[in-house]
Amino acid sequence: MAGEQTVIPFKTPRKWPKPAYDFKKSPLTQEGFELGRKLFYDPIFSRDSTISCSSCHLQYTGFTHVDHAVSHGIDGKKGTRNSPVLINLAWNRSFHWDGGVNHIEVQALNPIKHPAEMDNTLEEVIKRLQRSTIYPALFEKAFGTREITTARIMKALTQYELSLVSANSKYDQVMRKEKGVSFSEQEKNGLELFREHCAMCHSEPLFTNDFFASIGLPMDPQIKDVGRYGITNDPNDSLLFKIPTLRNIEYTFPYMHDGRFKKLKEVLQFYAEEIDTTARNLHPSLRQKILLSENERKDIIAFLYTLTDKEFLFNKRLSFPK
Repeated sequence: MAGEQTVIPFKTPRKWPKPAYDFKKSPLTQEGFELGRKLFYDPIFSRDSTISCSSCHLQYTGFTHVDHAVSHGIDGKKGTRNSPVLINLAWNRSFHWDGGVNHIEVQALNPIKHPAEMDNTLEEVIKRLQRSTIYPALFEKAFGTREITTARIMKALTQYELSLVSANSKYDQVMRKEKGVSFSEQEKNGLELFREHCAMCHSEPLFTNDFFASIGLPMDPQIKDVGRYGITNDPNDSLLFKIPTLRNIEYTFPYMHDGRFKKLKEVLQFYAEEIDTTARNLHPSLRQKILLSENERKDIIAFLYTLTDKEFLFNKRLSFPK
């Protein structure tokens, strides 16, 4: 079987850390990628065939949604969180805002079964795929037989999602010292400010440390989301949420786990003026508000825009299969 597949070498960008995902145990293949790509864009997963993975994770917005604060699922039902971006997932050790999933190969089980997302069962999904005139042959190409199982569905989706690597922004080009690319003075100043005030959590080059933190954000009184505490039942995890990557942040609004901020300037205003510095479990780096002038905030935003990777956002290889 393996000899019939076209292995795609996973290339770790220069000076990046080693991925968390073990590609030696499960290498990428062209056939697995193509199957996963088709599944990602197919609403066949949802109970009434209206919601696909891409419904909440649109490529041109960094594989998240931008038209509402929290994700919308089947029958117009609203979730309680903003959909996470799907960027550089090979380096993630946990998934979802609360880290409730610890391996990418089982992550997609949650939205398929969640009543406010796809509201379906794996048994029904498998039946639909088996009845399809297309999918049995695609599964045979990817896995050697026409048998369709939950594990193979998850594996195929994983193949596609691991391919969502963003590493060619202006920031990356400057770091690689590419000819003719340089930061403006404003962007350079923004980077220095970012490294001083933000990099403890949003570490380069991934712009996340893959940990969880409380940032003193007041709880939404209607949603009452307790964050990672809901998974661990550990009081020390109350109001802790996954630290997201800032790559392509220009296009991934709204911001925070509940999408409460529409603009980056609102985010910086929160950090500079609105953090509850007495909040329990607050990240140590935020015990004092981040004092930034208006111009310094603009400089940081100018730098953050250098994390936009349009090659990634508009890469036809990752888009809807035709």
